[in-house]
Amino acid sequence: MSSFEHPLGISFEFFPPNTDAGHDKLIHVRDELAARQPRFFSVTYGAGGSTQARTRELVRTVSQSGITTAPHLSCIGSEKAQLRDLLAQYREEGVNSLVALRGDMPSGMASIGELRYANELVEFIRAETGDHFEIAVAAYPESHPQAANLDKDVENFVRKMKAGANMAITQYFFTADAYFNFVDKVRALGVEQPIIPGIMPITNYTKLARFSDACGAEIPRWVRKQLESYGDDSEAIAAFGTDVVSKLCQRLLDGGAPGLHFYTLNQAAPVLKIVDNLTD
Repeated sequence: MSSFEHPLGISFEFFPPNTDAGHDKLIHVRDELAARQPRFFSVTYGAGGSTQARTRELVRTVSQSGITTAPHLSCIGSEKAQLRDLLAQYREEGVNSLVALRGDMPSGMASIGELRYANELVEFIRAETGDHFEIAVAAYPESHPQAANLDKDVENFVRKMKAGANMAITQYFFTADAYFNFVDKVRALGVEQPIIPGIMPITNYTKLARFSDACGAEIPRWVRKQLESYGDDSEAIAAFGTDVVSKLCQRLLDGGAPGLHFYTLNQAAPVLKIVDNLTD
């Protein structure tokens, strides 16, 4: 069975905590989510030495669960020699799955690096390691915020998939039709690999709105208005958010989505409430 395949069709993303307390808490979150037998865990990555080190440490911690763990790997700001060393280290540590991303230019870093785009990173990984790694890449159903338009973004996505990616994980979204439209577009251009919807639980409206505006994820107006009406009532926000996202997930699965990838924000409870609402 492929590392990215599992009959439950769910997977979870973590980010490296900045503190020892956060790391200890995440071990409990890992165990709660591992009990649901996900396809895989992914661990986010940022360029720069300290963040890379935290990512590798968290990959080792998370993989102790016995669940396939896929580190994020970004190419912006990195040289080929660095990437080559990191790939070798992951191979030695038994990692066989990656999420390959372009990434963002780190603050204060002058060089963009030798690889500028995610398709170049996928090609590099394949040239260096053959088929050792299963590779996931990012997809943007509502278009990457820096793309000229959706059609250009779709072209870039197809380029990544044809470079050797095994699957894609989308940016989160709240409109199912955006996902289905994107899948139809790329299928028409010959992409056959699985495209897994990325799912963001709604627990804090202020943070969600700020993050969504920055990354180009549209919050439907009716959802914004309802969340705004709750003010500081965190329980009401969480209950409404769970209902909205659960219905989104069910529609995606009913429409043929091959699974769901949850952006956990290192919390188990909001995700598990949604998972428990889903039917087979």
